[in-house]
Amino acid sequence: MFGFLTGGNKQKKLQKAYEAKLGEAMQAQRNGDIRGYSALSEQADALLKEIETLKQSN
Repeated sequence: MFGFLTGGNKQKKLQKAYEAKLGEAMQAQRNGDIRGYSALSEQADALLKEIETLKQSN
């Protein structure tokens, strides 16, 4: 009945996770861990795609 409410919560959680991954990636890059930066950036991109999919479905 209130499915639209849960979608927003999931989107907010994904947004926070996305921002956290970007922060982790930035720290990895600053520390010279290019492979770690690459992996974290890839994970952040996957989260961003999920966020965009949720936005389109709403």
